[in-house]
This record gives sequence, structure tokens and C-alpha cells, in this order.
Amino acid sequence: MNAVLKSAPDSAEARAVPDITVVVPTYLRPMLLERCLLALMGQDLPRDRYEIVVVDDGRDDRTRDRVRMLAGRTDAPSIHYLRPARGRGPAVARNAGWLAARGAVVAFTDDDTIPDVHWLTRGQQALLAHPEWVAASGRVQVPRLAMPVDRLERPTDHELMTRGLETAEFVTANAFVRREALVRIDGFDERFQRAWREDSDLQFRLQQLGPVGRVADAQVWHPVRPERWGVSLRQQRNVFFDALLYRKHPDLYRSRIRPVPPWDYYAIVALTLASIVMALAGWAEPAVVALAGAALLILMLARRRLRNTSHAPRHVLEMVATSVAIPFLSVYWRLRGAWHFRTLFL
Repeated sequence: MNAVLKSAPDSAEARAVPDITVVVPTYLRPMLLERCLLALMGQDLPRDRYEIVVVDDGRDDRTRDRVRMLAGRTDAPSIHYLRPARGRGPAVARNAGWLAARGAVVAFTDDDTIPDVHWLTRGQQALLAHPEWVAASGRVQVPRLAMPVDRLERPTDHELMTRGLETAEFVTANAFVRREALVRIDGFDERFQRAWREDSDLQFRLQQLGPVGRVADAQVWHPVRPERWGVSLRQQRNVFFDALLYRKHPDLYRSRIRPVPPWDYYAIVALTLASIVMALAGWAEPAVVALAGAALLILMLARRRLRNTSHAPRHVLEMVATSVAIPFLSVYWRLRGAWHFRTLFL
């Protein structure tokens, strides 16, 4: 059942139709969500010109209570809280959000971002100036982590991956989409059940309707969240949904996402399996050669990952250890995705 909360529900302000609806999906992160909402409440756009829709994918009472508290503040715009009636995942949550939106423009961000005070104004101005745009992407800034003053510390692998948001073409951490366009393409594809590639799929389908612009001065900040050891291993499950994106947009996937398959991963898996088979057959020397080849490719992978990242001993150990497992996990999820979505994907 969907639950909705509004600030000042009986006021003329609450009944006014806003220009922009901000959709914020959230999952069991009430403290981060509050930080995001406080930034949204501080926008320089008049509060009767926008509304906020929080979609609680975690169905969490603590999150509901936090939103209720903020919605009750006198300086808050209209804030709505809802829970998806069915399904889970960011695509489901964002669909529930934009379907509940009253604004002609839907602005998407995430619960772990900090929108700049001019974010909504800049996005609205860009779409007004370019009526041919069906959508626009803003700029994501990843603050650099604090570092000692006596040396320049390289980022961790996880931080470097998060910085990739700064150069991404289109991400739902900072996007403005005309609601009419979302209606025409039926919103997000809910088969993308993780926060991965659902934004690229949306971008590619929006571009079939018209141009998707870029608004460099509509900024949100995306601090790096702390992660447990081995986060890169857990992220390999994401490539399951690469297969879905490839099935839907094969040419765009190869030209914009990954031009060639990770052949080194397949070679590591093949050489390792071959060494096991040859060892069982009693071919000791060829088995050693095959295993050495796999080990060399793994070391090359670890070296690539360490080239621009931290050389702290703990991080080096993590990069080497996870580089051993990543090719096997990646190939598993790739082939499983290819089978599940019935596509020739490598």
C-alpha cells in the first residue's frame, strides 16, 4: 500500500501545481536521505514551484518518520512519501515516483547526493531555453577524500570508480526529464533490478524521442560512501544487467559502454579450467604452463587496478586478492545474464 505525506496539505501552496517534481528513491539510509532532503529544502527556487517525492524502496518506518518530521517544517516545500505497491529496485522506485509527480519536469537524484542550492533553477532554465530537449543531465561532483597535507594520497579503487560519475553521460543521480517523455517511453525498465544500467537504458530510449542535453552548472555532490573490504567482488553482479542493456541496444552498448568484451577475463577462466583438466589427465607440464598464464594475466589485472590508485599495503592486498576472483565472478554473471535475457553477450 502506498503511503503519502504532505507538508501543509490544506494550504494553497500545497494545492498549487509545481513546475518540477524531484524524485528521490531511498533504501534504508534515513540519515543520508535527511542530508539530501535538507539540501533540496534549501533550493533557491520558490518552494511553491517544486515538490519532492520520496520513494521508500526499503519500506522502512524510520525513513517514513524522518520524512514526516521534515515535511512538517514550515520552510519545507510539499514533500510526499510513498512506498511502491509492488516490486523492488531503483527502477521500480523511480517509476512510482514520476507516476505520482505533478510537475511537467521530473528531476531525479539519489538519497546519497547533496544538490547544489541552484540545482533546480539551473535545470529548469536549461529546459526552458531548449524546448527541443526531452531531457538533460546535470553535473555530478565527487568530493575528494581528506588526505594528509604532507603527501598526495591516491584514491582507493572504490573512490576512483565513484569518480566515474563525474564523466558519465547521463546518470539518474542528476537528471531532468520531461514527464511527457517518460509517459511516451513508459518510464524505466523494471527488469533492471539494481542501480546499474537502468539510467543508460533510459537515456538511449529518450534519445529516440529527441535530444538529451547537458547542463554543466546544475550540480549535485556525491560523496564517496564507506564500503566494506571486497566491494569490487560484490559489484560484479552488476554485469548481469549489462546483458539486458546489450540485448536492447547492441550497437549503442558497443559504441558507448564497452567496445570489446573482457577477453582477458575469459582467458583467465579458460586457462585455469584447462590447467585443472590437464592436471587430472596427468599432463603436469602443460597444466603448469596454463596455470602460469592465468596467474600472469591476474597480476596484469591487479597492476592495472593499482596504476592510479592507492599503494597503501591494505589496499594493495585487497587489489591482488580481488583480482584473483573478479574474472571468475564477472564471467559467471555475464554468461548467466546472456542466458537469462537470451542474448549472445560476452
